Amino acid sequence: MTDHDPTELGEDRTLLLVDDDEPFVKRLAKAMEKRGFLPETAESVAMGKAIAHARPPAYAVVDLRLEDGNGLDVVEALRERRPDCRIVVLTGYGAIATAVAAVKIGAIDYLSKPADANDITNALLLRGEALPPPPDNPMSADRVRWEHIQRIYELCDRNVSETARRLNMHRRTLQRILAKRSPK
Repeated sequence: MTDHDPTELGEDRTLLLVDDDEPFVKRLAKAMEKRGFLPETAESVAMGKAIAHARPPAYAVVDLRLEDGNGLDVVEALRERRPDCRIVVLTGYGAIATAVAAVKIGAIDYLSKPADANDITNALLLRGEALPPPPDNPMSADRVRWEHIQRIYELCDRNVSETARRLNMHRRTLQRILAKRSPK
């Protein structure tokens, strides 16, 4: 855990938080306020874009999947209005393709949920080419594999045959994996 001095934020401490999980965004807003930010929240792409156009913030944390669309649309709106905005994209559906897309359009970092206020603050304030420290408790390779299989299974509307085809895996093998508990 790295404690940041509020003076690191600079003159403009405005922060836009865009997430459709209302309890999460409220908790995060309180935590970020304690760290010296001046948070404003939005629960949709439309609200996020409206705030980006009316009052473009110095910092932003944007969820990738929102009920009314893709959070990358908010990132693009922020980049248009305020090119120096430091944006972190959050998602519960981590994938390399979306991480690359987020960074290409201007996000400075990409964090998988659950990310806490310290992780987010560290990502927002990280300067230069320094890499963030590795996580204290990373997922095991078995857990990463299991999460990937579960995500594809959900994207295929829980259709075992379609999931097995997309993963290039035998259907019975997939059924055995799905029947087991998640690895630690």
